[in-house]
Amino acid sequence: MSPFRKSPQVLARLTPEQYRVTQESGTEPPFRNAYHDHREAGIYVDIVSGEPLFTSLDKFDSGCGWPSFTRPIEPAHIVERRDTSHGMIRTEVRSAEGDSHLGHVFPDGPPEQGGLRYCINSAALRFIPLADLEREGYGAWRKLFDRDRNMP
Repeated sequence: MSPFRKSPQVLARLTPEQYRVTQESGTEPPFRNAYHDHREAGIYVDIVSGEPLFTSLDKFDSGCGWPSFTRPIEPAHIVERRDTSHGMIRTEVRSAEGDSHLGHVFPDGPPEQGGLRYCINSAALRFIPLADLEREGYGAWRKLFDRDRNMP
């Protein structure tokens, strides 16, 4: 059983914007959100379930106004769905356990890093600084930041 889950208690603590984005598939305004230009080392988790979703190592400035990542921290924590809303065909990104709407994935990311851009709403995320990973229960992901592991 996964330690990450959606609960009524957590949903009750969400701000109206976090609820609208994660539970009603909303979108926050570009450039006016917490993490679009955030640069600190650490991981981003689902605000609802706590699932680890993305790392600062895979974050890049796409210029779109929302946090952008080249890949998820664990592919199993992400669910992709076809989204035909608003007269467009897109790929929606949701958290696997929390079923939170996170944003969309597009094929216009950095080619040298796989070519994907996960465009994610800050309201769907909680940031865990690198120094707090163990204390917050995310110590298993600390190894991603070890310089030796990331060297060719």
